[in-house]
Amino acid sequence: MIATALFVFVPTGNPCYTCKKRYSSPIKTKNGSCISYRNYKPRVSWSPRWNCVATNERSQEYSSSHQLLDSTPDSLVVEVGEGKKWVLGTAMQQNFEKMIRKAQDDICAAIEKVDGTQHFQQDVWTRREGGGGISRVLQDGAVFEKAGVNVSVVYGHMPPEAVRAASARGVTRDVGYGPDDKIPFFAAGISSVMHPKNPMAPTVHFNYRYFETERGIWWFGGGTDLTPSFLFEEDCAHFHRCLKETCDRHDSEFYPKFKKWCDDYFLIKHRGERRGIGGIFFDDLNDRAPEKLLEFARDCANTVIPAYVPIIERRKDMSYTEQEKRWQQLRRGRYVEFNLVYDRGTVFGLKTGGRIESILMSLPLTARWEYDHHPEENSREAQLVQVLREPKEWI
Repeated sequence: MIATALFVFVPTGNPCYTCKKRYSSPIKTKNGSCISYRNYKPRVSWSPRWNCVATNERSQEYSSSHQLLDSTPDSLVVEVGEGKKWVLGTAMQQNFEKMIRKAQDDICAAIEKVDGTQHFQQDVWTRREGGGGISRVLQDGAVFEKAGVNVSVVYGHMPPEAVRAASARGVTRDVGYGPDDKIPFFAAGISSVMHPKNPMAPTVHFNYRYFETERGIWWFGGGTDLTPSFLFEEDCAHFHRCLKETCDRHDSEFYPKFKKWCDDYFLIKHRGERRGIGGIFFDDLNDRAPEKLLEFARDCANTVIPAYVPIIERRKDMSYTEQEKRWQQLRRGRYVEFNLVYDRGTVFGLKTGGRIESILMSLPLTARWEYDHHPEENSREAQLVQVLREPKEWI
């Protein structure tokens, strides 16, 4: 695959984040040098912040099944293949896409403000079989080692095993199909994982999604959860309180039900530990009007920032030791184990030919495995493991 030099646009009056100079006109770079340039058609970005460092970019057609776009479409249901136009078939599909794209913009803006130094890199891509996505990743920031916020809207046909991967255990969505049949589907979602540098600051994950298959079958799924390396009970209580308040606005039974579901879902079975201290998780939700469930998903997505940012602000500048950083890396190893072995979204993405960079965005930048490691008795590390083995009520 041929790598090409990328000419990066910097808007008028904005500094190059490498050389710190400000320019009176748009610029581009070549081989690391800032060159005055007035007739450049900018590469797509959701944000006006650019880095004028010369970089290497993959060719536009970087795989047989996915292609990068030069602009951000109004809808991710775009022309694909041989001029075939896919049209969003329902108002719910359109409204869900609008919701997740606004949530992506709002959350990325808030996280950039917290980090203060780095900005999200964006890729807009299409999928040959139908649909596409917007992937945004912030890496090597002052606060975040790696943070990603992705949206995708994909459709086409998938094998029954992929439908099973997308549904909760015990829920059947592939009745009447043979093992070699392809099931028409539509799936849209927003997914995010944020890994801070400071071991005192927890990782957060959230995902909200909507599925349709033929025969009028549809459902919502999602959740938000927290994964600390060190316990701060006030952080856990704040996080769960925010989620409970959101759930209670829609149904008082949601929080206790979805909190338990979260504890059960994020079990790393071969370790006998949960991935984190939980939150909420639900799937195959279609027991009321879809419009009401859309509002619930929207409310949950809007709760991520007030639930998470105050915790990050409290912990991001705390001092820590080399040993505490090492413990964080060991916990990151557990995070990798769950995501690659058990996570339903990862399995679904791989079985439907998803974009690998977007699917594996959730993995931390660094992780560690040590042979037969056990925390010291009565240590803060042991305190965390105890909670991961026996989930508790935080509020």
